Amino acid sequence: MTYGERAEQLFLEGYNCAQAVMLAFSDLTGIPDTQAAKLASSFGGGMGRMREVCGALSGAFLALGAIYGYDSPEAKQEKTAHYARIQTVAGWFREKYGTILCRELLKDPSTLPTPEDRTPEYYQGRPCLRVVREAADLTARYIAENATKA
Repeated sequence: MTYGERAEQLFLEGYNCAQAVMLAFSDLTGIPDTQAAKLASSFGGGMGRMREVCGALSGAFLALGAIYGYDSPEAKQEKTAHYARIQTVAGWFREKYGTILCRELLKDPSTLPTPEDRTPEYYQGRPCLRVVREAADLTARYIAENATKA
């Protein structure tokens, strides 16, 4: 199963978009699933359903931070490298979708905090399932292309 397929499966199980992508990489992050799900829980729906940066992409950033991130405030080179990494993956995502913003992907300005029920109509009417898979696939692509550069 690819990371994209795993993220898609997790989204279908009911995890939010950020959780689905973050949890798909649990084999590489080393973060227990319950903790990873909690860490990513705020980013669903474009950050708390505010429709800002796509939650699937935020989940990708969380996974990349857990895999490659820095932990020292003096780690200027590591910080620069990590920001470049995030910008690369965001650039690939933007090339694919024309935006990294949830509200533009969904064409939905609704910011009510209550999540919608996951019905067949929900999945048919939104790109989220496809976007979750793509965000995980792009993250996996970055990891594969940079396996010796971490």
